[in-house]
Amino acid sequence: MSFRYNKHKIIYFAIALLVVVMVVQSCQKEPQELTEEELNETLSGGTQTVFNSGGGAYGQPFPNMSGNNGFVHGVGDAAFEATFVSSPSPINPGLGPIFNSVSCRSCHIADGRGKPPMPGEQLSSMLIRLSVSGQEAHGGPIGIPGFGDQLQTKAIVGSKAEADLDIKYSYKTYSFPDGQKYELRSPSYQLKNPYIPLPGSYMVSPRVAPPVFGLGLLEAIPEWAVLANEDVNDANGDGISGKANYGWDEVKKQKALGRFGWKAAMPTILQQSAGAYQQDMGITNFIYKTKSAFGQSQYKPEMDAIIDVTDSLLHAVDFYVKTLAVPARRNAGDATVKRGKMIFQQANCTSCHIATFKTDVNVAFREISNQTIFPYTDLLLHDMGTELADNRPDYLANGQEWRTSPLWGIGLTQVVNGHNNFLHDGRARNLTEAIMWHGGEAEQSKQHIQKLSSIDRNALLKFLESL
Repeated sequence: MSFRYNKHKIIYFAIALLVVVMVVQSCQKEPQELTEEELNETLSGGTQTVFNSGGGAYGQPFPNMSGNNGFVHGVGDAAFEATFVSSPSPINPGLGPIFNSVSCRSCHIADGRGKPPMPGEQLSSMLIRLSVSGQEAHGGPIGIPGFGDQLQTKAIVGSKAEADLDIKYSYKTYSFPDGQKYELRSPSYQLKNPYIPLPGSYMVSPRVAPPVFGLGLLEAIPEWAVLANEDVNDANGDGISGKANYGWDEVKKQKALGRFGWKAAMPTILQQSAGAYQQDMGITNFIYKTKSAFGQSQYKPEMDAIIDVTDSLLHAVDFYVKTLAVPARRNAGDATVKRGKMIFQQANCTSCHIATFKTDVNVAFREISNQTIFPYTDLLLHDMGTELADNRPDYLANGQEWRTSPLWGIGLTQVVNGHNNFLHDGRARNLTEAIMWHGGEAEQSKQHIQKLSSIDRNALLKFLESL
């Protein structure tokens, strides 16, 4: 009885707080009437939901951490924001010799979503994966000899960046049946001024930095719950054939279910963080002990004599990311939002963007244990059609497959990050464009939405903006 009372007390307190926030922000005269389902779904991250819809919405810690966990989160936060410089330096040395960014936050601005550069801007919150044909020993892609599997566009003094990136867009205008127009832009990518000649054939895959909040809860979803939604051969005939990816776990030295990255090739937040340190900044750690310039003429073995980030700091960054809370859903009781949610379901978007999961029981980490969450993803790979294809395999993901992106918090992208660029390469400049780029397994859903009236399309957008 005591457990139930406390659980309900927490929910009622959260709901009361939500009502206050809604009244203050939208100046409503009276709170909306919410069903029990809407009240539950308002808590997008379960008890690890925060009622912040401002510029800091993605960067809030779990609200009910213990004092010690809160301290570790703070240490990781400071490390996430730390700016690295080239050696020798008494503070944060080790940058480079080639790199993309100087800190974690310079890609994941405000813990949110990156975007492609505007004309004249440097590549900052977007990176480029590189590979040639074939697979390495564990089934992953093979990097370009002399370049590796990620393009580094910056270098410290005395070294050379691998190449520059040129992005060009072509534009095409389309119309909905009611006459409303929309425009889609198609990017093309060219590597220029390489420091050594590039091979005659290679593959390029652009990736904007994804949001990092809520990842600890996604990592806590039981593996069986992810695999339960697999339907590789489309046995149920609905046109949706989700597939799990299995990457290489560098710590356990074995294949493991991938959950993170645009192609779900990364099995853990720890490895994702370690890989970003090495590839994005040239910072070595206990998982990746060699500089990203390894194999190049400008690499020197003495560069790896000292590990740049200590084990404890890497684990603190891992814990920081794991304990970033999820912003609460907003306006769940609004009539237009309710209509939009129904349209989302009717269009079968929920076959990939699955609303609800429950995290595993974890007695050692109670903050993420047994939480009902609403991420709107299945963490599986889906064929998104030829127009979104990067034509670059990544473990079990082929060149047309991408992981279903979580939708929680998507409606706050403009507020937090100052833009509305979506999809893996940021080509979509708003939610309408993002939807209309869907193809492959999502083609039928897109066609359903394309035929909607402007009123219903607006309702669908209002629903997405409420997440």
